[in-house]
Amino acid sequence: MNIGFIGLGNMGSAMARRLVEAGHSLTVYNRTPSRAEPLRALGATVATDAGQAASRADVLITMLANDRAVEEIVLGPGKALEALPAAALHVSMSTISVELSRRLSAAHRDQAKHYVAATVFGRPDVAAAGKLFIVAAGADADVQRCRAIFDVLGQKTFTAGTDASAANVIKLAGNFLITTVIESLAECVALARKSGVDPHLMLDALTGSLFSAPVYHTYGNLIIEQKFEPPGFKLPLGMKDNTLVLDAAQAANVPMPMASLLHDRFVTAMATGLGESDWSAIARVEYQSAGL
Repeated sequence: MNIGFIGLGNMGSAMARRLVEAGHSLTVYNRTPSRAEPLRALGATVATDAGQAASRADVLITMLANDRAVEEIVLGPGKALEALPAAALHVSMSTISVELSRRLSAAHRDQAKHYVAATVFGRPDVAAAGKLFIVAAGADADVQRCRAIFDVLGQKTFTAGTDASAANVIKLAGNFLITTVIESLAECVALARKSGVDPHLMLDALTGSLFSAPVYHTYGNLIIEQKFEPPGFKLPLGMKDNTLVLDAAQAANVPMPMASLLHDRFVTAMATGLGESDWSAIARVEYQSAGL
């Protein structure tokens, strides 16, 4: 399959590598060209702009940092959507706003082109292993066209209906829940330490009984050991996703008081110089509040 891939950050690079190593013909583009060179060495073609990457694709994947980047790359004269062949399919795997996903659906529909939102759960090491969880939404036939790609990138794909933006709602809800786990774990670790309890023993008891999900193991150890650098997912990206879920909640008239509390955690973390740390570094704000 001829695949165009735009966006070679930590997640995108790992995903693109999986696809080229699986034998797909890959054309890649990144605004920082040096990010594409390791993939060129593996046999990928490096495009000079987003339109060129899209023009050669049966399926175009975008994996970009935020709404602004997606709008800049996909929409507008000479951009990816305009260059995309009529029979091709655009798969947006970025974490973007619900509102933008709806606008992308409409823009593709207006140009009689195909669009699927396929959001992912997993950190870069999970992407490199092809173990992502994928949530896909769009026309049934379009989602089916992506199955071979999803099988390379992920361990399981969930379908969320024909409204593409449903995948974005689920992704934002999932990331919100991860941040509540991070905050709760940080508070528990602070309590354990100030009570003279070994936090590793506490985590072992909790994850070996009530809370056995991988998210508690992964973030529990990061928080206890304060392994916030280098980041697997940078704190400003976590703050961006927190803002997106609050925007979606406001649009749907849904109060989310925990999301508001976490927003303040992110703002405090940014104000105290944690912008280059992992998003789990909001735990440091809790430690400071607890006098640790």
